[in-house]
Amino acid sequence: MLDNRRGDAFVAFEHVQKSYDGQTLVVKDLNLSIGKGEFLTMLGPSGSGKTTCLMMLAGFETATHGEIRLAGRPINQVPPHKRGIGMVFQNYALFPHMTVGENLSFPLEVRGMSRAERETRVARALDMVQMGQFANRRPSQLSGGQQQRIALARALVFDPELVLMDEPLGALDKQLREHMQFEIKHLHEDLGITVVYVTHDQGEALTMSDRVAVFNDGRIQQLAAPADLYERPENSFVAQFIGENNKLPGTIEQLSGDHALVRLATGEVIDATPVNVHEKGQQTLVSIRPERVEFKPEMMPPGAHMIGATVLEVIYMGDILRARLKVAGSDDFVMKMRNTIGQTRLEPGQQIRVGWHPADARALDPV
Repeated sequence: MLDNRRGDAFVAFEHVQKSYDGQTLVVKDLNLSIGKGEFLTMLGPSGSGKTTCLMMLAGFETATHGEIRLAGRPINQVPPHKRGIGMVFQNYALFPHMTVGENLSFPLEVRGMSRAERETRVARALDMVQMGQFANRRPSQLSGGQQQRIALARALVFDPELVLMDEPLGALDKQLREHMQFEIKHLHEDLGITVVYVTHDQGEALTMSDRVAVFNDGRIQQLAAPADLYERPENSFVAQFIGENNKLPGTIEQLSGDHALVRLATGEVIDATPVNVHEKGQQTLVSIRPERVEFKPEMMPPGAHMIGATVLEVIYMGDILRARLKVAGSDDFVMKMRNTIGQTRLEPGQQIRVGWHPADARALDPV
């Protein structure tokens, strides 16, 4: 699973399992390698096991089975404060009775650094997050975004090689959250540190990460670069969890290499790219992204498959128009159109034909 371009694994989970009651596994045989300097995101719904994995790496939870290694060294028995890992939490975890400068100085004082060294490092860390003028304020005097910057600076102040972030932007409003995503991404690029990031926000994961590990039911469903996850999901869970997706149930009519014919529930036969289907007669779920669907003949890609559709509603969303269609018996088929001058207006009840390139239709396992 390790990207070979990154060399040896800096962080490694080897057959790691976690159970809280001795019976139910919340993490099931996790094998994961993370390269030095990589930004890896653990993404998944609540209860998928992603946060438990982060807590085991931090040392706040103990693996029931398996080994966790950091820079080649087993750390299962190493206490959290001796792992040399920076940590950023969703709730900031700043000491309210300390100033910003004192909050940052505290982890350095614990490590026995001199006063002069502490002052230098605190000033440098605050400058990294554009908060140098706030050293004498208390957390209660800062906004949520400012507090998150301080929490990030505190995680970086002792120059850790590894920083863990647990839903760090979850408490921020949308605009500030998006701004902080780019700030963290640029900090990672500038400093070259290794980051393991946990979120349930797919957009956040796609924006920031080198690779994303999609978790569900205690296992990694797919580990890949953001573009690969979105463009080439390996199963129905990933296709549905990453971005919006149209799903058409059907049966494999013909299968040959990287081409399949799928008979939909209403009898139409469409071309698709087989992903994890293996034989004729197998049930499948065909996945098609809404932005890959066209209805204007001049915009159809070469080799596009055409199928009849009924317009059910059109929703104005500013930069795009979102049309909900009835296609092959499904009332939830979505087509997204750019909101441009001269865009053809669609009306509820209108009969149209839509199409997409066969490569954009992926025949996946049925849910």
